[in-house]
Amino acid sequence: MNLPVVRPIKRVLIANRGEIALRIQRACTQLGIETVAVYSSADKDLLHIKQANASLCIGKPAASESYLNIAAILAAASAAKVDAIHPGYGFLSENADFAEQVEACGFSFIGPTAKVIRLMGDKVSAIAAMKKAGVPTVPGSDGMLSNDEQLNKRLAIEIGYPVIIKATAGGGGRGMRVVHDESKLIQAIELTQAEAKAAFANGDVYMEKYLQTPRHIEIQILCDGQGRAIHLGERDCSMQRKHQKVVEEAPALGIDADTRREIGTLCAKACVDIDYRGAGTFEFLYEAGHFYFIEMNTRIQVEHPITEMVTDVDLIQAQLEIAAGKPLTIRQEDISLNGHSIECRINAEDPHAFIPSPGTVKAFHAPGGIGVRWDSHIYSGYTVPPYYDSMIGKLITWGSTRNQAIARMQTALNELTIEGIATNVPLLQQILKDEGFREGGQSIHYLEEKVLGA
Repeated sequence: MNLPVVRPIKRVLIANRGEIALRIQRACTQLGIETVAVYSSADKDLLHIKQANASLCIGKPAASESYLNIAAILAAASAAKVDAIHPGYGFLSENADFAEQVEACGFSFIGPTAKVIRLMGDKVSAIAAMKKAGVPTVPGSDGMLSNDEQLNKRLAIEIGYPVIIKATAGGGGRGMRVVHDESKLIQAIELTQAEAKAAFANGDVYMEKYLQTPRHIEIQILCDGQGRAIHLGERDCSMQRKHQKVVEEAPALGIDADTRREIGTLCAKACVDIDYRGAGTFEFLYEAGHFYFIEMNTRIQVEHPITEMVTDVDLIQAQLEIAAGKPLTIRQEDISLNGHSIECRINAEDPHAFIPSPGTVKAFHAPGGIGVRWDSHIYSGYTVPPYYDSMIGKLITWGSTRNQAIARMQTALNELTIEGIATNVPLLQQILKDEGFREGGQSIHYLEEKVLGA
């Protein structure tokens, strides 16, 4: 356990862009913390820049020359005399070298230590740590695969086909292949190794049992790095396309209070065991009543608002307070799940071809009403640049029941007006009307197979 070090945070540099940058800024402002915005030359008109106490351009539009430029971000932090850096999600949020350099320069990193990011960023070491902590994992190779073809074949037989080959440094759906029989195994391993080497500069891969109809369930935790950790229930993120989440909801259907308490307690204990600090998410595949750990995200999640809506806990403010060395004051018994919340990711993309649609928003109207939340940085006249992820907002609804949350989401999607660019709103409307979605509890394959017919 780390000894508590109280480091007051009065000024934060937001090392991100878009809706999450604005979300962080709101949390800081409500705590009386000043903010410093850094941005690329393509992002000079972002909303949070206009509201920040200070702003600095750190480079050209390409992320490699701005939001991924560690030296530029640290130089900006030094010039702006900040106390801490919040990485948001994506970009450098799970980069251990960045976290290490932030701390070495005397700033607080609003997230876990570099050591823990490295531990959980490598799939093999993460699985080993979770096994040690008693968190259930998917049957697999218990380490990276060697080049011994016969050994790999024996492992696959022991695990049982189908198996999936995964890059240890993978993510976002890349660096993985499903193998249904031995004839394709060796080729799949070699192809995944090559793909992983090219994409992540690390060709190590491992093998797991491929679950055929699992749901994607994740557990949100907060841990203060001082021996206190709590869980805040689960989210169902099974509505996915090409391993990318489209619609999320909390809580998940079919998870009873005893099961929630059991898996949540294991996750909280694991966080204490690895000296975790901050907000984090344990991602599981869930099939036939069993949880199987797949990875941990050592940052705030895109879908964090739905947990906030059902627990009334501000996760970003909790991150800031933990980074300042404050112990958790929220106890597990203080957490209760109230109602149901759904989030739809709004992307600037063709709803059928899924091709990004950058351009100028010519008209915009945000939906409203009871139980409706709109997290976005766009406004009428804003130009969506072509250089970054296509997500331009998140529409969140809450209801006392799941049906009420769905009804409010349908109304909100109908009200949402974004003209000048294509968006995926028609797809989201289709999902919300789908009989299988409304029934709930569908697998991660449902959206592609049943709704999209892929």
